[in-house]
Amino acid sequence: MGIGKTGTILLADIGGTNARFALSQDDQIGPIDYVKVADHPTVREAISDVLQRAGHEKPVRAVLAVAGPVTNNRCVMTNSPWVIDGNELQPALGFDSVHVLNDFEVVAWSLPALQPADLIPLGGQDGLPGEPLLVVGPGTGFGVSCLVQRHGARLAVVTEAGHATLPAENEREERVIACLRRRLGHVSIERGALSGSGLQSLYEALAEVDGAQVPHRDAAAITKAALEGSCELSRATLEMFCAILGSVTGNLTVTFGARGGVYIAGGIVPRFPEFLAASAFRARFEAKGRFQDYLRNIPTRLVTKPDASFLGLKMFAEHNQP
Repeated sequence: MGIGKTGTILLADIGGTNARFALSQDDQIGPIDYVKVADHPTVREAISDVLQRAGHEKPVRAVLAVAGPVTNNRCVMTNSPWVIDGNELQPALGFDSVHVLNDFEVVAWSLPALQPADLIPLGGQDGLPGEPLLVVGPGTGFGVSCLVQRHGARLAVVTEAGHATLPAENEREERVIACLRRRLGHVSIERGALSGSGLQSLYEALAEVDGAQVPHRDAAAITKAALEGSCELSRATLEMFCAILGSVTGNLTVTFGARGGVYIAGGIVPRFPEFLAASAFRARFEAKGRFQDYLRNIPTRLVTKPDASFLGLKMFAEHNQP
């Protein structure tokens, strides 16, 4: 059943600083309207303003992706004053329904609709049809979600896998993690390596382990110096980041049985696809002992489509018709 049969739908991707809105009608997603969260005291006022500017037929439904945990169709934003409560917004805005989804849940919903032009292949063969699809994303945090299909129904499993303990695969990583443990206490995947702050933590721990004197750098500066070749430690940090990403992604793949395919999203990795492809990422992804053959055929792909979230919002809306 197409979206056009149930009228116009408001789609939104809401972060701590910026929110993006678009209207979907007759299977088409309209232009994206960018809004600064600080310009509106509440999400309701932001939506009202967006709809007034759009001047189209009033949407009958809304599907909102939010950068935060969702409980009972409600999210209290971590980095903004907005509280996004679908059960309050629905009568207040006169919608038939409002769905509030975690932003990484929405990325999982987009996966079946991604085209070859939206992806960079990173090894493996073809995924098995109907099997789980896994997406992981290093960014501000480390997002993990899995799209499961059974008997024609789809469900995106939302996880907090980024807060699981960071594993070491060799002695050098053990020394780095021991250093991180002294600094952080519990060393999670997210805080210890696979996020912007995690990349910085890796850099500082590697400097300590190697006894290297290096300037303070944030994640963007580490990545830049690594790609330019201007800092050996930055390059070693990015190499370790890619290797750990391979190990963690392989762990999650066997955990979910994600034989449909594995996707890398998030804000960090699309900045260095060639570096990732040349790194230990894929070798570490497959390095699971007796299960190496199981992983060898599973494809890993980098998502490069900038508005994949809107594709996911639309897919969710299509699959969850009233």
